[in-house]
Amino acid sequence: MTISDRALKAAKPRQKPYRLYDRDGLYCEVAPTGGRLWRLRFRFGKKDKRLALGTYPEISLADARERCAEARQLLVKKIDPSVQRRAEKVALHQAAGDTFEAIAREWFEFKKTEWAAGHVEMVESRLARHILPTLGRVPITAIAGADVVMLVQTIAKQSPETARRVLSIIGRVFRYAMASHRATSDPTFRMVENLPKATKTHFPAITEPLAVGALLRAIDGFEGTFAVRCALRLAPLLFVRPGELRQAEWREFNLDAGEWLIGAERMKGGNEHLVPLCRQAVAILQELRPLTGSGRFVFPSVRTHSRPMSENTLNASLRRLGFAKDEMVAHGFRSMASTLLHEMGYASHLIECQLAHVEKDQVKAAYNRAKYLPARTAMMADWANFLDNLRSGASVTPIRRRA
Repeated sequence: MTISDRALKAAKPRQKPYRLYDRDGLYCEVAPTGGRLWRLRFRFGKKDKRLALGTYPEISLADARERCAEARQLLVKKIDPSVQRRAEKVALHQAAGDTFEAIAREWFEFKKTEWAAGHVEMVESRLARHILPTLGRVPITAIAGADVVMLVQTIAKQSPETARRVLSIIGRVFRYAMASHRATSDPTFRMVENLPKATKTHFPAITEPLAVGALLRAIDGFEGTFAVRCALRLAPLLFVRPGELRQAEWREFNLDAGEWLIGAERMKGGNEHLVPLCRQAVAILQELRPLTGSGRFVFPSVRTHSRPMSENTLNASLRRLGFAKDEMVAHGFRSMASTLLHEMGYASHLIECQLAHVEKDQVKAAYNRAKYLPARTAMMADWANFLDNLRSGASVTPIRRRA
């Protein structure tokens, strides 16, 4: 039994989709909205499959039958028509530069000037590691929600939080493409609801004074490169974020004044941050300057001095020293300092300011780089001396002070 143009024109929408069958697996599906879509049902590799052939009346009955015949010819040659169609779409969009990778890189270049350096590196890494190997060569209009779901659910098995961030990047690329009329929808819409919730955890940190002393002595005995050893020695003294430390540039330091001014573009909150340098930190930097001072970065990569130390270096070094990832991480030096400085009696506002935690009042925060500087300078000197005592093995109990 076949269908006619008269039957197609007379087809009325119903509450549920229904089909008008023609021949050779061709049928027209009538949607509840009234749309009529040509589809071809066929078997390939012992599987039932469907191929969309266009919409009626844009594609007439005669055109649909012709497309059906072409697909059947491919089956005779043992070629899957749906795979062939996808390959043709990929080739077409690659020629037009509309692959997901092309648009993602365009979006990245457009947005990166608004981000801190650490965020730029993180987004670039997630694109390269998690997204582009799977979606990069696919035309953005050919990516379906199922493709994205499969990708992020695979990532979520290892890290739900990473999966959420990857999904966010994919969605932002799609919305950028929509704004430039290269995509018609965002398949990630409300998809986050189907991901497992990330469990919020604190960074592992050593905070017991005797254990801190043992950690400091282990760092002093580190047998890796001198630059990494210096970074490890500075991490507890300055307790900045690991990304801020490893990307430090010599131009940011004034060793004579004992100050390190980190630019707004590298800070999480987008504001400059002034770090008072205790005499111990200045001494470490003076030791290191003859080795790396002629370049841009204080802690350059071992492969090329044009890039900073890898984001994994400090954590890998702690593992080499025997500290497990659930015991101590590079970010944990911040928790260590916060915990013990509070026990030493320093006021929370001084500690929070030194940690560069973002103030809710962004206008106020923008002018705070030197806020409480004399008090913070004294606190940092006191903190460094406290660490020296712990390193020496002295039995030190934090003495509560008035700040």
